[in-house]
Amino acid sequence: MRNQIKCLIVLTLALWFGDFRAPLVVAFFDYNKFHPVPFRPDLQEYCPQVKAMRNFNINDMMGTWYVIEYYASSEEAPEYACMKCNFSISTENAYITMNFTYSFKDDPEMDLLYGNITWIVPNVEIPAHWIHAEYIYEGVYNTYVIDTDYREWALIMHCAEKPKSNRYLSAYMLSRTPTVGVNVINFLREKLPRYDIDIEFMFPIDQENCKKIVKNETYFQ
Repeated sequence: MRNQIKCLIVLTLALWFGDFRAPLVVAFFDYNKFHPVPFRPDLQEYCPQVKAMRNFNINDMMGTWYVIEYYASSEEAPEYACMKCNFSISTENAYITMNFTYSFKDDPEMDLLYGNITWIVPNVEIPAHWIHAEYIYEGVYNTYVIDTDYREWALIMHCAEKPKSNRYLSAYMLSRTPTVGVNVINFLREKLPRYDIDIEFMFPIDQENCKKIVKNETYFQ
């Protein structure tokens, strides 16, 4: 969008200043002929229609997972490392909580950061669809479990719609172990484009160089 606006400004100036009109207009069309602005299907206003996993067993999803790959519509380069999460469900109010730890990829100190998210299930007949329980989020924030075998891998995605802004779309490929086979990664990646997720921006998360921060990790203990 920014590139399109810049091009329109150049074209407007070219038409305004008659002395430079011809060369600038020719340059404008020549540049855009060979450098078209890429279309990002993930940068849209509304959330896609998502089919949550059928016959989902929410209790089997609980426990610790490593984030193997992630996507966020707000990011164009990998930023995170050593991301790990733990799902639990409350017996009192059926709230689902995800506690997570991570560090920044370029942080030489590998400082471990913490966070959490809490969801509720709005429709008990679709237990693989969750919405945020916190009221601090503006708009609607949906989370879907797309697929999982519970024992080894899982794929979840989030989509938030906010007034007067594009949606925020994200996806996480999870594994019970720090690594997963290429065949599993490809299998799960193939499920994402139907939900407008550009897998070119699905980035791997380094789980191999996290040993020096393991001793400081007390979040899940």
